[in-house]
Order: sequence, then C-alpha cells, then structure tokens
Amino acid sequence: MTPRALARGIGEGSLVAGFLLLTAMPLVDFLGRPLAGFHIPGSATYTQQLTFFLTFIGGLAATLTGKHLTLSTASLLPGVRVRRDAEFFSSCVAASVTAILTYASICVVIAERMQGRNLTLGLPVWISESVMPLGLGLISLTYILKSSSWLPARLGAAAIAGASFLLGIIHPGDLTIWVLSAMLMAATLLGTPVFAAMSGLALLFFWREGTPVAAVTAEIYRLVGSPTLPAIPLLTATGFVMAETNAPRRLVNFFQALLGFIPGGVAVLVAAVCALFTALTGGSGVTIIALGGLVYPILLKGGYSESFSLGLVTAAGSLGLLFPPCLAVVLYSVVSNTPADQLFIAGLVPGTLLLTLVAIYGISVSLKTGIERQPFKWRELLAAARCAKWDLSIPVAMVLLFGTGLASMLETSAFAFAYTIVIACFIHRDLHPLDRLPATLVNAAALVGAVLMLLSCAMGLTGYLVDAQIPDRLLEVVREQIHSPLLFLLALNVVLLVAGSILEIFSAIIVLTPLVVPLGVAFGIHPVHLGIIFLANLELGFLFPPVGLNLLLSSSRFGKPMTALYCNVIPFLLILGLGVLLITYVPALSIGVLRLLGRI
Repeated sequence: MTPRALARGIGEGSLVAGFLLLTAMPLVDFLGRPLAGFHIPGSATYTQQLTFFLTFIGGLAATLTGKHLTLSTASLLPGVRVRRDAEFFSSCVAASVTAILTYASICVVIAERMQGRNLTLGLPVWISESVMPLGLGLISLTYILKSSSWLPARLGAAAIAGASFLLGIIHPGDLTIWVLSAMLMAATLLGTPVFAAMSGLALLFFWREGTPVAAVTAEIYRLVGSPTLPAIPLLTATGFVMAETNAPRRLVNFFQALLGFIPGGVAVLVAAVCALFTALTGGSGVTIIALGGLVYPILLKGGYSESFSLGLVTAAGSLGLLFPPCLAVVLYSVVSNTPADQLFIAGLVPGTLLLTLVAIYGISVSLKTGIERQPFKWRELLAAARCAKWDLSIPVAMVLLFGTGLASMLETSAFAFAYTIVIACFIHRDLHPLDRLPATLVNAAALVGAVLMLLSCAMGLTGYLVDAQIPDRLLEVVREQIHSPLLFLLALNVVLLVAGSILEIFSAIIVLTPLVVPLGVAFGIHPVHLGIIFLANLELGFLFPPVGLNLLLSSSRFGKPMTALYCNVIPFLLILGLGVLLITYVPALSIGVLRLLGRI
C-alpha cells in the first residue's frame, strides 16, 4: 500500500469511527437513564469534541472532494487560459486565508495548553483542539496543490500564502481594507469557498480594529459549546444512508397504493413522499436527485403533462423543510438560539398547509384533465406497507422520542442514525456494513465538514458584527424607514425570497439569521414565528428565478433548460407564495399549537 493510500485509509477510518463514537455516547446516556441514571462521565464534552473533529477532518474531506460551497463563475469565462488563471487566483486566496486561520488556531491551542484543562478521562483539552490547526493546515496545503498542476505555479501559490502573513506588520487603513475585501469578493466569485470568504472578511475587520486574529478561531471554537450542534452530523449521515438504499422506491410504492385511488392521487403521492424524504434527508437536493427519476415517470404515466410533472417534482423537493427532523430547522435553532422542539412543533401546521396547497392544485389539474384514478386494493396497500414499514417507522420514532421529551435532540438524532443503519444493513440489507456503509459515511462527513466549517467561520464574522454593533445600526436604519410590523414582515418576505433564490439554504441561515433575529424582536415578532417565516420564505426561494436551487437541480437531473423550468414552476410559485403570506400574517398557524400545548 502506498503512503498516499495509507493516509487516505486512516483518514476515512477516523471519520467513520468519529460518526460511530458520536452515535454511541448519546445512545448510552439515553438507554442508561432508566437504569438508575447510568451515563458516561463527561459524555457531553466528548460529544462536542467529536463534533469538532468531524468539522475539520470532514472539512478536509470536503476540500479534497470539492464539496465546499462556492459561487464559482470561472467556468463561464472565455478561454482555457483565463479560466486557469481564475482558478489559480481563487486557490491562492483560499490557501492564504486558511494559512492565517491555521496560525490563529495555533494561538488558541497554545492558550488552552497554558490553562492546563483536562477532559474527564485526563486527556488535555489542547490535544483535542489540535485538530483545528491540523485540519486547517492540511486544507491550506490542499489548495496550494490544487492551484495548478505545474510545480512552479504551486511554489508561487505557497509563496503568496506565506507572504500574506506580512500584512500583520503594517497598520491597515480603510483603503487597504477595501482593496483586500474587493479582492476577496472577486476570488469568491471565481471559486474561493464561501467559508474562506467569511473568515477572510472577519480576519480583515479584526485586523483593522487591532484585534488579534486568534479572535476568529476563538469564535469558531465557541460554537462547539452548542448542545444541539452535534445533532447536525448525525442527521446528515442518516439522510445519506437512506438515500443510498432502496427506501425511496419503497416509500413511493407505499404512497401510490395509499393515495392512488383519490382524484389526483399520483400528484398527491409525489408531494407527500417528497416532503417526507426531504424532512428525513435534510435538503431538497437529495430528494430531487434520489426521487426525481422515480416519480417523474409515474406522473407522466398517470396522464399528467410534462410541464406539470416537472413543476411538481421541482416544487415538491423542498416541501418537507418545516417537518421534523429536518436539518435546516436544527441549524436555524443553533444559529438563532431558538429551541428546536418549539420550532418543530410550530412548523407542523405551516408545513402541512404548504403541502396541502400543492396537493389541492394537483387534484384540480387531475379533475380538469380527466385523469383516471387507479382502483384501491387493500392487498397492494398491505404489501407496500409491509415493505416500507421500517422506513416509515424512522420519522415516527423520532417524533415520539423528541416530541414526548423522552430524548433530547441529540439523543433522538443518535437513535435515528443507529436505527437507520440497522434497517439498511441488517433488515433490508441494502448496504453492506463493511463495504458500502463506510463509503457512505465518508461522503456524509464531507458534507458535514462543509456545513460546519461554513457555520464556524460565519461565527467569526458574526462576532465582529456584534462587536461593531452592526445589527444595532441596521435596526436603527430599518426603524427610520419602516414603522409598521406588517410592513416589516412584507419587506422581510421580499428579502428572504431573493436571498433564497441565490443562496444555498445553509448559507442563508448562517449569514442572515444573526441580522434578522434582532429586527424581529424589535418589531415584536415572536422568535418561533419569525423562524417559521424565515424557513418558509427560503423554501419558496428555491423556486424563484433565475437561479433558485431547485431549478438548478431539476435542470441538471432532467436535462431541461432553465428557461423552460421557469414556466413550469410559476403555478407552484404562486400557490406556495400564497401559503407563505398566510404563514407570515397569521401567527396562530405557527405558534397557536404551542400555546394550546402550553409550551409558550
């Protein structure tokens, strides 16, 4: 075995081990609670440290596989030479930013070592924290190697990354900051990952204020303290495992047998199964890619037009974003400090409303065009239910555990992940536990690393914004222009709709939430209601031209031009827009259930 293959094997093995340990600790606490409160001493701290490990080693995996979120326009540039130069420039910027972050994280580790703190079993905290400079240093090296296949160019990229440290010996003026910020934004458009852009801006702003660059990585490490954060990698891995199995086909067969007999039953089943799968996997992208090839032919075979079928599959891809245990809700909970259980309960009625509106439209199209219904057969329903019962039991078990308070969000996520593995590997046997499962977890780790690094680096930028009182200044400006809460909500709808059409949902949550939440509080909007408005608008933004995420995914999946999809999604955009307005201006739809339950 070559050294490169050995290093890759060690890295992938450590990621799989990290997932399994992250699952085991909350499960032991959950299962041991009835047994005289048995638990692993310090398990919460170790769980946080494992999440820290997955963030940076997973971030390295995302760098190696190109999974980091980018806004790359380099592919649109004319000429091979121009594109190559753009990619070199963006790689140099990414390498420089991550090199400085490496130095900053070393400062944090040194400070932690001087404090002499230990974990429960005696392991010094600074050793666990060392994964941050290790991961960031390897990410910087990776971008240097990716900058070019030509050795002199790679050496030049390394020299540029090293020269960036010389900025620390000069006192920056406003002009310097603006020029460097412009260069950073240009590099982001050309392919530098968004996490590097956010942390790069934070570094520039702290540098201007004379604050040590270690403040950025200190904010990154502070994020580890969130008790809900470790649920994100577990929910992500659960979705990846489900998507690699035959669960999508089993769920489609079940809903077809259950709903096919009603008018528009095929359209209703597509909306229902897509909503369920999105809630389980955490994003519309997995739903459109995994289910699109299954449900699109079913719609065509059922008599629906190509235009309606494409529009429905594109719209249904994001219908489950408000339902438990969707990852977007958990992420919003972490960033906004809003209880996840309240958000999930509040999202049930609004999510059902959006799903119902799409289903009603499908029924109306069916009645108008005279599409025949398939006869209801108990035998087919029972057979389909028998095949899909284990897949259907996953969300039911999660809702029961978390909704009844038997388990925390982290414990519920750990149970769901372990339960899904058992179903996939030992009941349905769709995944071999020693062959396909590790590869699936490595792919999940890359997405986890991309999301958590983006979130972590955004915390550094948020820390500066808070210190500079930017949210307070924004609030003053908004109050000068807008005096009515109703008008504020309308403006918020427009802003979030546009943001949802140009940003991936995780980025939108991380970037916009710290700015929107203080505004909502100032105008008297309940934090939970504001969260539902926020997520529902982003869900709608996925369909909004010109570059809504679902439009891009459907165009890629079905080989259709974007301009054709614009016409296909307009009816769904209007219908869901009506639903979002109702959610916005009728707070009882979201917080009414919480009040009935006495939760607020």
